[in-house]
Amino acid sequence: MTTVAPADGKKIIVTIDGPSGAGKSTLARLLADRFGYINIDTGAMFRAVALMAQRAGVSPDDESALADLCRNMTLVFERDGNTCRILVNGEDLTSAIRTPEISLLTSIVASKRAVRDYLLGLQRSMGAMGGVILEGRDIGTVVFPHAEAKFFLSASVEKRAERRCRELRERGSSVTLEQTVADVVKRDEQDEKREHAPLRQAFDAVLIDSTSLTLQEVLDKMIKIVNEKAGGDLLP
Repeated sequence: MTTVAPADGKKIIVTIDGPSGAGKSTLARLLADRFGYINIDTGAMFRAVALMAQRAGVSPDDESALADLCRNMTLVFERDGNTCRILVNGEDLTSAIRTPEISLLTSIVASKRAVRDYLLGLQRSMGAMGGVILEGRDIGTVVFPHAEAKFFLSASVEKRAERRCRELRERGSSVTLEQTVADVVKRDEQDEKREHAPLRQAFDAVLIDSTSLTLQEVLDKMIKIVNEKAGGDLLP
């Protein structure tokens, strides 16, 4: 794939927010590959905390215990070819964090200020120099409100559940579409109603509804906008 580079070499911060199953992770990875940027999967960071809390028997409502858990975590991203892996205390958790159970637990853990404060500092440190793509639920509103390019991806509940169900089945999970729809609806409600940094679209984010669009069509829209924000011209 040809890498698209802004003409003046400017490295910007790109944020991608949206609900579960909107395609944020896939598009963030593709966009990062296209521009040669670093993809910081913030959702994976929250999932990792949720998994570690589950393993340690820490209640998602115990703020003090969650704070201690975070203080003793070393979390890094590692690039392996076209795959970005997340390591916690040296252990590769890339696959372990992608289960329906962890998805629902993540939404609860992510609502806790201790967890959000810990990861907020980490995310800002990782993206401070630009040349990064960050995706999550409050990246354009809280983490990097002054990012040069912001997107909010969405799609119908049915379409998002269909994509999520297919993804889980490809990983070997035995899930039904009906249960996945219910999980998506529950996750949306948790994300939108949480006290700290609820899911919402930044006022200056570009809304892209992918319900009736192909992955390539969404990617093309995003490439054009990122390139314009960076002051470059698309390569032929």
